[in-house]
Amino acid sequence: MVSPAAGGVRFPALETTAAVYLDSAATTQKPQPVIDAVHRYLSRETANAGRGSYAWSTRLAAEIEEIRSRAATFVGAGDPREIVFTAGATAAMNAVALAWGLGNLADGDDILYSPADHASTLAPWRRLQTILAGFGRRIRLVPYAVTALGEADLTDLAERIGPRSRLVVVTHLHHVFGAVTTLAELRPQLPPDVRVVFDCSQSGGHLPVDVRELGADFAIFAAHKMFGTPGTGLLYCAPRVHDQLAAFLPGGGFGADDPDRAPMPQRLEGGTADLPGILALGAALDVLDTLGRDRIAEHNRVLTRLLVDGLRRVRGVEFRPGPAYAPCEIGYGIVSFTLDGIGAADLGFVLAELGFLVRTGVHCVPGGDEESVRVSTHVYTTADDIGRFVAAVATIAQEVQQ
Repeated sequence: MVSPAAGGVRFPALETTAAVYLDSAATTQKPQPVIDAVHRYLSRETANAGRGSYAWSTRLAAEIEEIRSRAATFVGAGDPREIVFTAGATAAMNAVALAWGLGNLADGDDILYSPADHASTLAPWRRLQTILAGFGRRIRLVPYAVTALGEADLTDLAERIGPRSRLVVVTHLHHVFGAVTTLAELRPQLPPDVRVVFDCSQSGGHLPVDVRELGADFAIFAAHKMFGTPGTGLLYCAPRVHDQLAAFLPGGGFGADDPDRAPMPQRLEGGTADLPGILALGAALDVLDTLGRDRIAEHNRVLTRLLVDGLRRVRGVEFRPGPAYAPCEIGYGIVSFTLDGIGAADLGFVLAELGFLVRTGVHCVPGGDEESVRVSTHVYTTADDIGRFVAAVATIAQEVQQ
């Protein structure tokens, strides 16, 4: 069965299986136009962008820059020069740490983060902490709490911001809790020298994102979670931080002789880019624009409520923080839970045997010790898929709790 929300877009991998894919927060299925874009680049006029004066190279360079412009519009940036192509979301966060943090953080400065967020939002800063300590600059990583809804606890966060706070790391849409944090109430109170980086890995392509509305200094997107291919990402850098950025990946390309003086975004794009990945991203943006992110968000909201309401009736289900605890009907396509009588890994294995593909474990939360099952949906997920999944969990619950 094909979801009406898919708008007639084909997802070939789902056409060859009876399995129900419920792991879109890990990576999305790829629509036919994305597959075609990669095949087209690899099968004809394969060239390096901007490295030759012949037509294959110049046409490709123009297409890459056109995709950059579309990506800027897609995330709400004011200028294509604010968009950097990266090797993924993790690479983008590391770029912020090395291009901005290395040169702008002083001894005694603080970075605020959530221990419940994805490891890629913390690990680059821990690594930078070690690097800077070797040069006599000691920075602190200050944790802040999350609420029962899975959002950043803005009261706790506000209390932890001090005179040496320099950066707040925020997850826009949480990869386990399925909750949205915007800092809308807190952002006007932040001192002007406090920068904010938003991890939009899960929200990009799932709901409308406007980086200027968020007040982001940096924002990170993972192409493979928005119908694109693995190994490609976007990094938004607000104009106000451009003169604070140093080249972190110097090599071939524009500005190779003096990379720190290269204009943006070339300053952060040394070497040959993932050209088929960027072309695939262009095709993915076309698909997302055609489907409409408002429509995608509404589809996932409806499925989230069906899932929460269905699982709520299953004895032994306990929800992780998130939309199950919200006072209103919110939901962004991510729900995590446990089931009495069976561990998350075993439950995931049984569900896979029944044809339901979900994520299990601590979901890349550093130091996490609470395993859970995570269900994540997208436009190719149907209400029938959710109904059958809930029925499968109910059957398993009856068997393990006898």
